[in-house]
Amino acid sequence: MTNYHLSPSRFREEGKKIIDWIADYYEHIEKYPVLSQVEPGSIQAALPIAPPQKGESFDSMLNDLNEIILPGITHWQSPNFFAYFPSNASFPSILGDLVSSGLGVQGMIWATSPAATELETRMLDWLVEMMDMPEKFKSTSTGGGVIQDTASTSALTALIAARERATKFESNKSGVRQKLVAYISTQTHSSLEKAVKIAGIGSENLRLIEVDELFAMKPELLERQIQMDRNDGFLPFFVCATIGTTSSNAMDPVREIGEICRRENCWLHVDAAMAGTAMLCPEFRYLKDGVELADSYTFNPHKWMFTNFDCDVFWVANRKELIHTFSILPEYLRNKASETGEVFDYRDWHIQLGRRFRSLKLWFVIRHYGVEGLQFHVRKHVQIAQNFAQWVKHDADFELVLNPPLNLVCFRHKSNNDFNMRLMHAVHNSGKAFFTHTKLNNQVVLRLCVAQTHTEEDHVEKTWKLIQQTAQNLKNQDRPEKLS
Repeated sequence: MTNYHLSPSRFREEGKKIIDWIADYYEHIEKYPVLSQVEPGSIQAALPIAPPQKGESFDSMLNDLNEIILPGITHWQSPNFFAYFPSNASFPSILGDLVSSGLGVQGMIWATSPAATELETRMLDWLVEMMDMPEKFKSTSTGGGVIQDTASTSALTALIAARERATKFESNKSGVRQKLVAYISTQTHSSLEKAVKIAGIGSENLRLIEVDELFAMKPELLERQIQMDRNDGFLPFFVCATIGTTSSNAMDPVREIGEICRRENCWLHVDAAMAGTAMLCPEFRYLKDGVELADSYTFNPHKWMFTNFDCDVFWVANRKELIHTFSILPEYLRNKASETGEVFDYRDWHIQLGRRFRSLKLWFVIRHYGVEGLQFHVRKHVQIAQNFAQWVKHDADFELVLNPPLNLVCFRHKSNNDFNMRLMHAVHNSGKAFFTHTKLNNQVVLRLCVAQTHTEEDHVEKTWKLIQQTAQNLKNQDRPEKLS
């Protein structure tokens, strides 16, 4: 009988080739255009319409990886990637992820792999210590942590738990839910709007609170809106505060918002998706002032803590509320360990049942770098970004839109919005660097985020010179039109 499986010996042989391929990729990553230059549909056009009837060699697959797939990759791990938000990786994390894939664990409950559950619990307790988070977020207290896929899922999980807490004593839950109201700022991540739709709250019951000149939520407007909604017969139940908004890295006043939530009996969720990693460093922890008032908190090691996607940390102050919301026990999952209450079954802590062994890569990262190594790289990125901000300040053609609190610099050319968009696209087309834009006060603002694992100051300096030169070239091109 034919056996189509790859044998362990062949796996070892082909696996070494893949490791070599990944190492080569990182050694030569700067030769690729950061933003993929392919046209829509070109990758599909290069792929066969029908699947192969007979198996193919790994050499053939690696060849197509180089010839077909790589041209269609936007290189998030390039040291010249400054766009959106970081999604950085590291070799320890990649190896940890490889071990996780090799073990093939499904960690839905403790019994399906005790190590998957207990390592995750310990890693998130470690992070509480490493970031000086409230004691209530530790597994040894009333709360605890769980690894989600993304901060979007954490937001939805928090919103649903908050919904159940707000309606648990109501007999007519469906009627009460129609009156529930959630609050975010105009700068809060779009995942919160999606969450209220999924949770059945509805976007019509989502209030967007205006922000101040630094694009942080105005607590006084939040409190006023809550009172207005109560007077109109609504039930305020959920507020999201952000430590580091996506557009501008704005910092909401968590303490003031938290005190309002405590008075008004609203669930406070804190989204620190990227900026949360900065809490590794004591000098940045002032940004989380008031976090002890939070019911839940999330940040992404897969953004700025050198842990490859996906790995989101979600802490709650009271795990019983989470478990009450999500626990459903079919007969096929019943087991002695769970029934004793001595273990965590993380499938009761979030939406999905199945769970990857994500804590392995986090374990590899923390043990390889140590707290000091992680702090070193975070501080380096912040310093490079601060230096870039100074270069912008001292250039007569550019302006700094905000003083960056951490590693995201918002700046623009002093020309109009159209010029800034042309400038950004021209840099993208060069393939040498990739950054993105946002709109603040109806102005196009360029965003440069310094957070990739291997980014050094010379990468940012070269990008700044490229931006300056490209802007000058565009101005020279525009002059003949004005003269004519």
